[in-house]
Amino acid sequence: MFRTALKSSTGVLAQASARTSVPFAVRAASNLAGSPVTGAGRDNVPTKYGGTYTVTLIPGDGIGAEVADSVKEIFTSLNVPVEWEQYNVSGETHGDEAEFKRAMESLKRNKVGLKGILYTPIDGHNSWNVAMRQSLDIYANVVVCKTLDGVPTRHDGVDFAIIRENTEGEYAGLEHQSYPGVVENLKVMTRVKAERIARFAFDYALKNGRKKVTCVHKANIMKLGDGLFLNTCTEVAKEYAASGIAFDSMIVDNTSMQMVSKPQQFDTIVCPNLYGNILSNIGAALVGGPGIVPGASLGREIALFEPGCRHVAADIAGKNVANPSAMILSSSMLLRHLGLNKQANSIASAVYKVIKDGKFKTRDIKGTTSTTDFTKAIIEQL
Repeated sequence: MFRTALKSSTGVLAQASARTSVPFAVRAASNLAGSPVTGAGRDNVPTKYGGTYTVTLIPGDGIGAEVADSVKEIFTSLNVPVEWEQYNVSGETHGDEAEFKRAMESLKRNKVGLKGILYTPIDGHNSWNVAMRQSLDIYANVVVCKTLDGVPTRHDGVDFAIIRENTEGEYAGLEHQSYPGVVENLKVMTRVKAERIARFAFDYALKNGRKKVTCVHKANIMKLGDGLFLNTCTEVAKEYAASGIAFDSMIVDNTSMQMVSKPQQFDTIVCPNLYGNILSNIGAALVGGPGIVPGASLGREIALFEPGCRHVAADIAGKNVANPSAMILSSSMLLRHLGLNKQANSIASAVYKVIKDGKFKTRDIKGTTSTTDFTKAIIEQL
């Protein structure tokens, strides 16, 4: 079984190598935090019918339905020309496999989506979040961590982006039990995907006025796997040297320490899958928590916008206390991707103004405002 899986994976990687080309560029359309990324390539631009874009919506588990409702209310109040194709996929049971497949087909058709976080059980089926990224080749995850006025944090002036390779590494899903009590888990690293994410990171830095790219790795121990990633990023960096983008590298454990002690030193971070997952959560904690950090997962053909910190928040689901800002800001990034910059800026500005004014704050940022009242406050600002 294991050999069959490995053979299948090798074939997929070979196909990926054969079809790889330079990723689409990203551009800044606003200085607003949480909205500086959008696809500029032509492969993933959705089609508009009758002046309206059709967008796949997957609310997700936990607080997903509540924060997705906030987005829908805001879009309705602003007359945003978006029509939703909603799929209520849940990772809590494997019985939703048919709904998951329908959602995948919708994403292939619409080329753009807004998604909450799908729960992944420790025991049970494999992660549908990972399956979605791998099968649709949504290879670049972007999370923007920036301190906001009105949110109490330990550090001021934090503003960095984490660019995470989304499809391989420890998340390749190749593991088996070779003998009772002995498990092997393959970490797959390929030059073609390392080069692809490195170019994406440098293009992102260029288009968004950022000054430095830091490659995060563990090449001192994983000399071949992470060594390949580091060496590839180093080679790509040479091609961008004339653009003025600085490059350095840092071991992942040191990065974690530096991030909580002096986060202002970071600008753009590029890293393999697992490290990006961990660092994104640290970054979210630095700037106020998972409720305010937006994100996007991007490929050549499909753009999927989702909260940057992958946390379903099951403990507060259904209590009307969740902070919908991460989902709302992710939706503003989606609008910018569609070229609807006016609406995107209006929504993002309203979120930041409500948070800065301090009258309406949800529980996670030292307030008592409900999800619905916070959403109403944003709509009033529009």
